[in-house]
Amino acid sequence: MKFQLKSKFHPTGDQPKAIKQLVKNLESGVEAQVLLGVTGSGKTFTMAKVIEKMQKPTLVISPNKTLAAQLYQEFKEFFPDNAVHYFVSYYDYYQPEAYIPQSDTYIEKDAKINEEIDRLRHAAVQDVTTRKDVIVVASVSCIYNIGSPENYENISLEIKLKQGIKRKDFLILLSNLQYQRNDIDFKPGFFRVRGDIVEIYIVTGEKILRIEFNGNIIEKISETEPGLISSYKLQDKSYKLFPAHFWVTPQDKVNIAMNNIKLELDTRLKELKNQNKLLEAERLEQKTSYDLEMLKETGWCHGIENYSSHMEFRKPGEAPFSLVDYFGYFNPKNFLLFIDESHISVSQIRAMSVQDRIRKQTLIDFGFRLPSAIDNRPLTFSEFEERQNQTIYVSATPANFERQKAGEHIAEQLIRPTGLLEPSIEIRKTENQIKNLVEEIKKQVSNKHRTLVVTLTKRLAEEISDYLIEKGIKTQYLHSEVKTMERPEILKNLREGKYDVLVGINLLREGIDLPEVSLVAILDADKEGFLRNETTLIQTMGRAARHINGRIILYADKETLSMKNAINEINRRRKIQETYNKKNNITPKTIISGIRDWSFSKKEEVADEFGFVNDKKLLEKEMKLAAKNLDFERAAELRDLIEKLKTK
Repeated sequence: MKFQLKSKFHPTGDQPKAIKQLVKNLESGVEAQVLLGVTGSGKTFTMAKVIEKMQKPTLVISPNKTLAAQLYQEFKEFFPDNAVHYFVSYYDYYQPEAYIPQSDTYIEKDAKINEEIDRLRHAAVQDVTTRKDVIVVASVSCIYNIGSPENYENISLEIKLKQGIKRKDFLILLSNLQYQRNDIDFKPGFFRVRGDIVEIYIVTGEKILRIEFNGNIIEKISETEPGLISSYKLQDKSYKLFPAHFWVTPQDKVNIAMNNIKLELDTRLKELKNQNKLLEAERLEQKTSYDLEMLKETGWCHGIENYSSHMEFRKPGEAPFSLVDYFGYFNPKNFLLFIDESHISVSQIRAMSVQDRIRKQTLIDFGFRLPSAIDNRPLTFSEFEERQNQTIYVSATPANFERQKAGEHIAEQLIRPTGLLEPSIEIRKTENQIKNLVEEIKKQVSNKHRTLVVTLTKRLAEEISDYLIEKGIKTQYLHSEVKTMERPEILKNLREGKYDVLVGINLLREGIDLPEVSLVAILDADKEGFLRNETTLIQTMGRAARHINGRIILYADKETLSMKNAINEINRRRKIQETYNKKNNITPKTIISGIRDWSFSKKEEVADEFGFVNDKKLLEKEMKLAAKNLDFERAAELRDLIEKLKTK
């Protein structure tokens, strides 16, 4: 299918000029461009128009999960008939493996994987391998290793009618794909067996396949969507099953990889013993031997990513395979790359491999990992640049790096079609700033306007949130420790009025679309540094630029150079918009943006409990169907739920 943008909007203001300029440069082979667009000027719509005109697979990199979620929803609405995906780190909580020599403290890797995000990651990668009309909105974590695209494609299993295969061999192939058998707790990435019937819950979570055998022949293939009522429909098409995990290696190569791991282990043990590091040698031997045993028995082990260079037969120091490689492998030199909020995304990409290497080197030195573990890492910045195809850096405040890369190819989008001006700015003393802030918020609440409060630390954000709640103000905090899937729901609740105030740090900066916010209060604005530099201040102020009464209060006892430069830039842009409004006789009006449902949270609710379903007939029908399919555990759960509903 081709990309087909569906929207009630049409390019206005300086959007037509920006779109034309970007497309023209892409068609002429320009490698790097900048889209300099102010808040509320419709940068996402401009990006969508460029994608539609170029008709190329597209990767959009965003600095954090929250902004990626917003962009994903916007692109999903613009391209409802195309493959739009969300690819972010699948950890709700992540404590990396580490060792602190000073206190002899080993910190084991501790993580809570969000199964819904894992499902979405697989869905994204699978469509990158099979479709051209694909857009993946990813966080910067997309430069981390996810395994070889060649292995991912080659290990796939094709299923079709009348295919000659023994059921036993079919189950072995499923296991090689890392699908696990579980006849009771059936969820994505699992399969169950009942006689000659094999049911497979596709790892992407979108469907369940039922394969029926007649002897050594696949007699029937049917599918259904997961849900309360499972009604299978016969199919005559073939299916391609991809691995249930990344880092899966063809079985014939696993033994070779294991031998290579053993050779490296022997070499490393000799080195440690020669250095009289006997404790480190014993530790490394125990850990690696256990992992090898798991690989031998199951083809997989916890922490398998640390052996990824062996599993993928990469040379020492050779770059890992990331999502960017999947785009390049399946679409050689024929995909678009947008780096959104590039002023921060680029610096994050630049720093990630450096931080990762320092942590891994300590683990290697003290016998917790083999030296090859260092090659399980994110791409270095130079490796990322080698993999970039035609790139558009998108930001309201592009840094010097992006400007230099783009040279003269900078498309400006400074006009808001709505005529909205940049917010007014006021500086107030820090003395009694919280008391003053409460008074301002109460005025906001009386006018049914929302407020953002920006602090310097997570602890202060939580304390101020608690204080405002004590004052009877509906408040919530938002920072990096809030779960990924909860963040968009919190923003939605703010827009709907369930909260009047949101208190945060970094997540309330780049690109967040909150038209109901008319006041942004920045505490400690004069504390010069990363969180209060010129770029950060301009980005934070932009959160109030979607409301006709948008204003900023900077609590500060002095005017720093960053504050002065940010205020001057805001005023410059304000004058440009005023001139445009006067010339075109435009009256500013607040941006009207629909409040989107965060569908992922609904899916999680369905997966976690059925308590919100109050249709007893529907549940009884599902209970009987579960019993018919010999799924007695599920039938018993539904029976108990029906009894509860009757009691109520």
